[in-house]
Parts: sequence; C-alpha cells; structure tokens
Amino acid sequence: MWRAGSMSAELGVGFALRAVNERVQQAVTRRPRGSAALADGRGARPVPRGCRRRRPLPEQPKEARSAGDHVCGSVSASRCSVNELPAIQPRLVAVSKTKPADMVIEAYSHGQRTFGENYVQELLEKASNPKILSSCPEIKWHFIGHLQKQNVNKLMAVPNLFMLETVDSVKLADKVNSAWQKKGSPERLKVMVQINTSGEESKHGLPPAEMVAVVEHISAKCPSLEFVGLMTIGSFGHDLSRGPNPDFQVLLSLREELCRKLSIPADQVELSMGMSMDFQHAIEVGSTNVRIGSTIFGERDYSKKAAPDKAAAELKAPAAEVARAH
Repeated sequence: MWRAGSMSAELGVGFALRAVNERVQQAVTRRPRGSAALADGRGARPVPRGCRRRRPLPEQPKEARSAGDHVCGSVSASRCSVNELPAIQPRLVAVSKTKPADMVIEAYSHGQRTFGENYVQELLEKASNPKILSSCPEIKWHFIGHLQKQNVNKLMAVPNLFMLETVDSVKLADKVNSAWQKKGSPERLKVMVQINTSGEESKHGLPPAEMVAVVEHISAKCPSLEFVGLMTIGSFGHDLSRGPNPDFQVLLSLREELCRKLSIPADQVELSMGMSMDFQHAIEVGSTNVRIGSTIFGERDYSKKAAPDKAAAELKAPAAEVARAH
C-alpha cells in the first residue's frame, strides 16, 4: 500500500519524487478530455533522463483510484464545469518543514525546484543556509503557513522567496506590499489569497464572502504584489467514495465567481489545493499547485524545539492539525 512517507523512508527522496511526478501526470490525464493539455514548464518537472524507475511503483491507494469516478458528475454541481478547467500543468511544491538542508539539496539534485515551508523562522534559516545557496541557484521558495504581521519583514528577507500563498486580509496585503517595496526587488511578489472553505475555526483564511474585495484591493492598491490564485486546506481524511472533497468544489466555485466579477481569465487564477494524501484527487478536479511533504521526504520529526512563529501558530491550530498538514 502506498502511504504518505513510505516511499521516501524506504526508497529515498529521488525515487519518491519520480513516483510523485508520475502520479501527478496520471492525475492530469484523468482530467476530462479538453482540459488535460499542458502549459509550458510551470509545473512538476519530467523524470530526468537516466533516472527512470527500475522497480514497480508502490500500489496506488484505493481512494486515489476511485477519485476520478466522481469528478465528472460532481464538480459540475459547483457551477464550474470540468470541461472548462484551464489546461495548466500542476506545480509540485515539495514541503520540507522539519527536514534538513541536505534533503532539500538532494531533492534539488533530482530536478525539484519549488519548495515550501510553513514557519517563517525555519524558512529563513533554511533558505539562507550557505549549502543551499551554493548548491541550489534556481530554487524557488513558497511560504504556505499562516503569516502574522509581525513576521512580514522577516519573511521578506528570505532569499529566493517566490510566492506567498496565504494572504488572508487587506491589512496583511498592505504590510507585505510595503515591505516588498522597501526591499527594492525588481519583480513583484506573487501572492495567493487563502480561503477558509470549510468554515472551521481551527483553519486560517478569508471567509468566502470577503474574497472578491481582498483580491480587488491587491490588484488596485498593492503595486508590488501580483495576485496569482486562491489557496485552501482541504478537509483531512475526506472519504472520496462520497464524492469530491467539498472544500475543493467550493474553491472551484469561488474562482468562477471571482473571474466573472473581476473579468479575470480563469487560466490566470491558480488553485492551490491538495497535499500528500489527496493531491491526485485535487489535480483531477482542477488544482494547479499541490503541496506535498511527507510523501517525498518521509514522516516528520517534531521532537526538536518549535520555532517561535510555529509555537504561536499552534496556539490556534490543534496539534493534530499542525502535525498532519501537508
């Protein structure tokens, strides 16, 4: 049985990455015909030549195999027809939280370029590591955790910061915009707006009703930021035999609403949804950005002392939720 963390622990990061990339491509092909074409170079990299797998892939979980059976009938219920899904190749974000720099470098050596972290202090220390700076010149970092306003300046100091996926208020957007301006970067910082699609108090993100106003504010009032999409954390352990994850359906519907009200082409609004246990299903229903950690790097070790911003985040999020995310 293929399970989160098993591939990396038993076969190494390189094998795990190749297997995950193949799963990504399989999920893309299960999208309805007409939406499976690939865009150029934004997503998961192909398996490098000379690195083809020499043994069978671990068995695909029953939940992932059954996901495609529910896509066509159920996604349309969210008013975003699967036939209208933008043909965008999903981006694989390798989430390296709690993992050492050497594992990031190993993944980079196997072709992975985009990495994600949940905590500002850990990201700053890892991205500033001299070994990573010298060995990974094309690395791109995504921040995917809750960002407190007092940590914005620290986050802006992260080398090779590529995207902030968790903007959840106008005030945070303004502070990030100001800090990025002061940094003097020639490129705008890519940002996503995080939506709390489930309504759970333990999860961060905007209420859906506030989405349009915040995106409109970023586009009109934050010249140093580039709005690129919406992000959510789906319900953990959703039973796919009951249909698609409702959080994913909500995000699809919200994108349609956003594009209609602000006249934005759908292929310019990415969807960041899907983690280790549900990334194939997420891709099948329209995700363009999946955040995968333990399936690539193995189970996490939380025995070390938590970073200051991690401890603060855990005051809101239950320990079990923090441990299992991504």
